[in-house]
Amino acid sequence: MPEIVRIAVTQSTVREDPTDAALLRQSGDEVRTLMRETAKAGARIVHFTEGAICFPSKRVMSELGPDEIGPSDWTKADWTALRDELDQIAGLSRELGIWTVIPSVHQVPDARPYNSIYVVSDQGKVVARYDERMLSTTKVTWMYSTGKEPVTFEVDGVRFGLALGLDVLFPELFTEYDRLGTDVVLVSYASATGRNDHIDVQVRGAAANNTCWVSLAATAGNPDGGLTSGVAGPRGQWLAQCAEDGTPSVAIAELHADELTRIGRDFRSRTRERVSS
Repeated sequence: MPEIVRIAVTQSTVREDPTDAALLRQSGDEVRTLMRETAKAGARIVHFTEGAICFPSKRVMSELGPDEIGPSDWTKADWTALRDELDQIAGLSRELGIWTVIPSVHQVPDARPYNSIYVVSDQGKVVARYDERMLSTTKVTWMYSTGKEPVTFEVDGVRFGLALGLDVLFPELFTEYDRLGTDVVLVSYASATGRNDHIDVQVRGAAANNTCWVSLAATAGNPDGGLTSGVAGPRGQWLAQCAEDGTPSVAIAELHADELTRIGRDFRSRTRERVSS
């Protein structure tokens, strides 16, 4: 593991209509701009919010039309445009030499899609996919299939875990990642208008309770009571945060190898071994 590993968290604009190719391109352009900022800052991995390319609206997708909520008609989505944006993001990851954690809807033949996170390596390859497990009532009733498994991956010796949407509200998922030896949990959360103070508390509490680092990637454009993206340290404090005015931006946090050993994963492992011996 290098002495220092820099990670980047972003807050970006969330658009809600996957039938509109122009909107998908706008989101893709913004994601790639933030990726370039990440590379300039010397970070090895960049983390995006839920819906960074598109966070499909239940009304846009309803097969009954926008005035009545019903099962989602996913044939309306412009899957070709969506895949093109993801391909461009993967290509830029390779060009910049960075890892990209990018949420997107994952299409499944003859079934509902998953609300997912793709992990794209610095070689431009999708090496992992996480599917949201703790779906909201709307998501599970009308929109998505339910994910089943935790997912971890490593970059430069740092082990990352993934969480999405309402996963953030369930402490047992963070405990599970603790058992899997995770150093950092990457939480992607699309925040609606209104207050989200409880999400801020959940993230910092999860970091402190599990002596791990937690990155929260949230939605841009909602400064009044909304969330600010950031990375929380193992004491529950914010180590770095994006622009507080809600504008699309990047924040960089440095993970120090000695801290990962002294107060992170190795500390937890040593303590448990002493207790059980």
